[in-house]
Amino acid sequence: MKDLEDFKTRLKIAKNNTNNNLKKNNENNSSFMGNAFKLGTELVSAVAVGTIIGFILDSWFDTKPWLIIIFFFLGSVAGIWNVIRAANRMQRKD
Repeated sequence: MKDLEDFKTRLKIAKNNTNNNLKKNNENNSSFMGNAFKLGTELVSAVAVGTIIGFILDSWFDTKPWLIIIFFFLGSVAGIWNVIRAANRMQRKD
């Protein structure tokens, strides 16, 4: 009888450990996807803003396409720099 109670107790503990591990894995997966989405958004938004600024300035100064090209590359550099900084911050948190 005591062996059966010990077995039930160990089974409950194993089930709780399994459930806790599954919850942790799900949290890690969602956190990873959120971080990946954030990094992608950082890059795309910086390139888009740079290109839009270049387009507006080209319209004002009538220098098409030079300022679009320059600000596209500036936006790309800024986006990559933002992604690197954000990734370093994420790495320090973990």
